[in-house]
Amino acid sequence: MASTPTTLTLNDGTSLPAIGFGTYPLKGEDGIEAMVAALENGYRHLDTAVNYGNEAEVGEALRRSGIPREEVVVATKIPGRFHAEDLALQSLRDSAERLGLEQIDLGLIHWPNPSRDLYPQAWRALVRARDEGLVRTVGVSNFTPEHLRRVIEDTGVTPAVNQIELHPYFPQEQMRSVHAELGILTQAWSPMGKRNAPFAEPAVADAATAHGVTPGQVILRWHLQLGSMPLPKSATPERQRDNLDVFGFELTDDQVAAITALGRPDGRLFGGDPDTHEEM
Repeated sequence: MASTPTTLTLNDGTSLPAIGFGTYPLKGEDGIEAMVAALENGYRHLDTAVNYGNEAEVGEALRRSGIPREEVVVATKIPGRFHAEDLALQSLRDSAERLGLEQIDLGLIHWPNPSRDLYPQAWRALVRARDEGLVRTVGVSNFTPEHLRRVIEDTGVTPAVNQIELHPYFPQEQMRSVHAELGILTQAWSPMGKRNAPFAEPAVADAATAHGVTPGQVILRWHLQLGSMPLPKSATPERQRDNLDVFGFELTDDQVAAITALGRPDGRLFGGDPDTHEEM
């Protein structure tokens, strides 16, 4: 079986775990306990956002876990309402304070908010925050190829990450191709497809039977073999462990292709304002 890396090297030389942990909608004491369990189960990447309203819980979970700070990547996102450069910088400072961290490991623009057309300012703010040491790695979320090329041309800095909706019903072949061309890592939100998870599809179910794993594990393995970094979310410790246990088997090329072929025109889960969408 070919070796699958457990870490991914980014275009700025830093690295991320091959699988991260999505923290929406974990809040309060129950949310903290779920995140502590995730860290104890081996996750080393916590994905949050201003709009999730749980940055304080993420920071508290990290402290309670007792895991050394340098071993855990914490990612957060600037919301669309803070895209003006000064507001974006302040948003990052406020996020760091809520998280209780001196440095944010991965800072993202939550979405381009194209009707306001201020995302280039938000990107300049992220680059500045990186240069000042407030943020280690800079990236974006929900950007199209046009958005990506514009910020690259504007600053000469290529996002390290673009976090997008990606799952078997919405495999994002064009965006993955653009990311490969530009040297950008694809991160996947809603990697299972949420309530429309294709667990019963023969392409998934048959692969699960063939490898003696769960359908969810098949889908996460599919992400890894596509070169996508999935961000599964679960408050259940057993499922958290299952979602990380995907390095001991490998899908065949035919199995990967069959799962990718599940893509369909109506496969996208969301088409509105991502800043108000729970998955983001």
